Amino acid sequence: MALPAATTLLAWTRLLRAADVAGQHCAATLRTVGLPPPEWYDVLLALERSGAQRPRDLQTRLGTEQYALSRLIERMAKAGLVTRTPCPDDARGHTLALTIQGLAMRAAMWPIYAEAIETALGARVAEEDRAALARLLAPLAEPISG
Repeated sequence: MALPAATTLLAWTRLLRAADVAGQHCAATLRTVGLPPPEWYDVLLALERSGAQRPRDLQTRLGTEQYALSRLIERMAKAGLVTRTPCPDDARGHTLALTIQGLAMRAAMWPIYAEAIETALGARVAEEDRAALARLLAPLAEPISG
């Protein structure tokens, strides 16, 4: 098997570093004002948009590892942002739903999160480059087959 080209390694390193820097900035910005991390926002938004769903479906939608999502859901349920109800189709499973508090938390998080995203990306990269970046990253956001 051939090793990746130097440009592939450079792009890979920069992609991971950029994601880490942006993620840390957004998490720190939310934390500074007493709000939960971006991962909570992602769950709240997914439940708001798609309604109640099984954790495995949420896991697929978010691309999150099962163990990490389980811990996250546990914390969010304790905070009163989501509820778990037994799944009517499978007694072993449960369905997650957004609570009124969860809806309010998602709404409270968005202006702060949006500003952090703008600071981390929008203010640092020109519009035409953001469009090109989005286009370039699209195939990398799809699952790898085979």
